[in-house]
Parts: sequence; structure tokens; C-alpha cells
Amino acid sequence: MLALVTGASSGIGLQYATQLARDYHTDLLLVSNQEEEQKQVAADLAAQYGVKTIPLYADLSKQDAAEQLFAYCQENNLVVDILINNAGVFFFNPYCETSMKRIELILNLHMITVAKLTRLFGEEMMKRELTAEEQAQKLCGKSRKKGYILNMSSMSAWMAMPGIQSYNATKAFIYNFSKSLWYEFKPKGVNITVMTPGAVDTALFGLAPNLRRLAVNLTVAIPPENLVKRALKKMFRGKKADMPGVINHLCTPLLKHTPDWLVFLVMKLIGKYQK
Repeated sequence: MLALVTGASSGIGLQYATQLARDYHTDLLLVSNQEEEQKQVAADLAAQYGVKTIPLYADLSKQDAAEQLFAYCQENNLVVDILINNAGVFFFNPYCETSMKRIELILNLHMITVAKLTRLFGEEMMKRELTAEEQAQKLCGKSRKKGYILNMSSMSAWMAMPGIQSYNATKAFIYNFSKSLWYEFKPKGVNITVMTPGAVDTALFGLAPNLRRLAVNLTVAIPPENLVKRALKKMFRGKKADMPGVINHLCTPLLKHTPDWLVFLVMKLIGKYQK
């Protein structure tokens, strides 16, 4: 099998690449805008786990990035069995103080590229024919999939929070988009799973190391290796959506009905912290 992982040079994406190679012996097409880091990751994974790795530099925030990536796979006869839409960015900023370039970046990266990659590779997966062995297993009642797609959303999809208005809105799109497509893709033999984690212990949020350790110890944040292990299991089992963490499940209903006074209080505290 071949897995395409976006944002694979660090953080959660690196964990997806590592665990797919180590635990599932999957060949990898690793896509990132960090060219040198990506090459090193590809070389390390190939050497450690004996899988084929292809590092590909790409800026997935460009409007035509998905078409270019799909064309690259077609031109090089690369058949993608697993698509992991993981690449993402995070920033905390008042909307009218955010540059248009940055707004376009997050909208394109989280929504346009994800939607297009899912469309292009999803259709290709649906058109595939199962092998004779797979057909036999299907007749025996064993579920056989033509392909798997995993999209990364966030628990912030339920948050109406100033400062991350673009981030949480795009994550809400990914969540509803993926759950809707599960019903369309499942009858065609393709599974799509969306993950909605809370805080993950990566450098994405820009926290100091001591705060990151505290968050993990308090189970407020989840280590990326634990998240990815769970996500891959859910994907291969054909799950529609998943949110890790009991605390996250308890907090979600509260996030949907956060009182205005609490939102303004959080804004005030964040303002003091930033100063």
C-alpha cells in the first residue's frame, strides 16, 4: 500500500508517517513545505523500516496545489491507497489585524486543498477494482476497502472563540464535510474518517516546553503518538468520526453553549497574557 501524508515533516504528520511505516509497513509519499526536513524524514524512515519513501516539496496553500499533487501521482504511476490530510496552521490574532495573505493561506490549506484532494483521490479510489483475493474475502463477509481517507479536524470546531475565528471555522468545515462524505463514500468501498482532537502536544500552538509538559500531565493535551495510533485504528476499522479523551467529550456540550460573559472574560485574560 501507498500512503500520502501531508504535513509529514514534523508533529502529527511525522507520527502518521512513522507509524504507517513501522506498524503497517506502508510505502509513503511525504508532502511538506519544509523541503530539507522532509528529505531527512524520508531517508530515516526508509532506512529504519525498509519501506519506499518519496519526499515531495509542495506549498499546499496554493489554489491549484491539489491538482498539481494529483497530476504528480498520475505522471509517476503512484496509486494512493491511504490519504492523510494533516497539513495545517494555527495562529491567534484579531481578524481585522490579520493580513489577507494569512487569511487566504488558512482557508486554502484547511478547506480548498482538503476538499480537492478528497475529491480527486476519492474518485480514483472508487473506480478501482478489487483483486481476486479481495473479492473472495468480500464474499466471505470480510469488509474490503478500495481506499482510506483521514481528515484532521479539531475540537475547536465547536468553539466560537475570538482570535482563532479562521482556525475553528475551517475545522468545522472539515468536520461536517468529512462526516457527510462518509455516507457517500462508504457504499463505494472507500472509508473517510475525521478526527477531532483537543489540544495536542506539538509546537503548533507555540507553548513553552514547561506548559506543554503540564498540559500532558493534566491530560488536557494528548501526545501526538497516542493520537495517531488511535486515529489509524479508527480509520482502518471504518469509523466515521472520533474524538480522543474523556475530558474532551465532557467539554464539548459546554463549548456549544459558552455564555458570552465567559468569552469576554477569556478575551480579557488573553489580552493581559499577551502584554
